[in-house]
Amino acid sequence: MTSSIFTDDFKLEPYWWDATPRPGLPPRSIPASIDVAVVGSGYTGLHAALVLARAGRSVVVFDAEDAGFGCSSRNGGQISSSIKPGFDELSSRHGEDTARAILRDGHRSLSWIEEFVRREEIDCDFKVPGRFHAAHNPAQYDKLAHQIASQPKGFEVPAHVVPRAEQRRELGTDTYFGGVVFEKHASLEPARYHQGLLDRVIAAGATVIPNCPVTAIDKLSAGFDVVARHGAVTARNVIIATNGYTGPVASWQRRRVVPIGSYMIATEALPAVLMKKLMPTDRVVSDTRKVVYYYRPSPDRSRIVFGGRVSISETDPLKSGPLLMRDLVGIFPELADTRISHSWMGFVAYTFDTLAHTGIRDGIHYAMGYCGSGVAMASYLGMRTGQKVLGLAEGRTGVDDISFPTRPFYTGNPWFLAPSVAWYRWLDSFNR
Repeated sequence: MTSSIFTDDFKLEPYWWDATPRPGLPPRSIPASIDVAVVGSGYTGLHAALVLARAGRSVVVFDAEDAGFGCSSRNGGQISSSIKPGFDELSSRHGEDTARAILRDGHRSLSWIEEFVRREEIDCDFKVPGRFHAAHNPAQYDKLAHQIASQPKGFEVPAHVVPRAEQRRELGTDTYFGGVVFEKHASLEPARYHQGLLDRVIAAGATVIPNCPVTAIDKLSAGFDVVARHGAVTARNVIIATNGYTGPVASWQRRRVVPIGSYMIATEALPAVLMKKLMPTDRVVSDTRKVVYYYRPSPDRSRIVFGGRVSISETDPLKSGPLLMRDLVGIFPELADTRISHSWMGFVAYTFDTLAHTGIRDGIHYAMGYCGSGVAMASYLGMRTGQKVLGLAEGRTGVDDISFPTRPFYTGNPWFLAPSVAWYRWLDSFNR
């Protein structure tokens, strides 16, 4: 593919930033002392800050880039229950009680974010269209059908199978072999959601300081000395909320999350009749590949926003865009002559046990590791972390007391990523 694949106004920025560019916050001075310092201004950090500021705590939120520069404004806006391991696997690892607590938090995060957006009146195109989870081979369809028929008691989710013969009611392609509709999965416009959250954090009295990376956190007899690019502050509590952008200042957490680039494109505006044919509903879509694709109509149904991983190593969105378009055309051949208007990427944080984690390490609170399903869970665990800092019992979650694993010699640089992705692609190629 050549440069002709890009529109004349092509941008190497998220499509969402067209309507909601990164906020240009005015300069703010750093106070001498505060109650809570939050490192990271994505969903996790802002939700924690909101709880704390509304409880009367003095809060400063630091970010190395513009507010919400990371995946909070770069994701696909898909919302699920966020828990990847099933009940049996969780029970085997952690026991049934903890497994139930983890699944309960996943379910709560999905309902909680809907209630939060409604209560706060955040205009972010929040919808509950459901998810079509497509089977990329017949064996995966059978597996999905079995999973839906045998959901753990007490954790059943509204869902129904869609055989291949009925698939075009959900998606205008014969690429897949049927799938499952998860009826309560939702969507939103991620940058507008972040902006609405940011507005409420600032209105609550918290200070948000962008382009001011934290360079050191030193333990004091009572609290912490937090050193940033533009000054230092003494804080009673510190929250690390950096997820896929966790740096050396939080070395213990950095050793436990694997930053993985997730790449996205937006097509140019498509004819309404074509959108209706290809994506007849507003459902978000994912598939059963180990190297997964995820996509959806834009909120105004003018484009397809398509994401996935296209390279065994990190690459330039200028290079990933044509590769993603190639894969999109593989699903929808009707798009063969369609151009790309936007191509971008962001770092998600995977963990070695594919679970999000919260906790306290050396007196420092943290929440991270959403494994690509962080819109609801990052928001929910950020809120719970704020409650924990306040000493509230309701701040406890199912992932509080489980170990946060790492690997020997891993320091935050995922040298093993390329061979891992290659392995998973090989498995996908053999329909495993």
